[in-house]
Amino acid sequence: MAHAIKSPIPGTFFRKPSPEEPPFREVGDTVAKGDTIALVEVMKTFHEIKADADGTIAAFPVDDGDPVTAGTTIAELE
Repeated sequence: MAHAIKSPIPGTFFRKPSPEEPPFREVGDTVAKGDTIALVEVMKTFHEIKADADGTIAAFPVDDGDPVTAGTTIAELE
């Protein structure tokens, strides 16, 4: 069963630290608890979203630039 990483806050979801840089993580990448996997922007402030478990990224159900609410699943780990 997959583990869901959820956004703790509402805002805009970003997979990259900036438009010119590559995503923090891709599907298939291994992550450790505490690794930054994305950002959520609220009122021009960017909040790092960190993996809350070890695993392999199975999916990003939210697209880069999409709005999210608190509790939205932003990544799934296997």
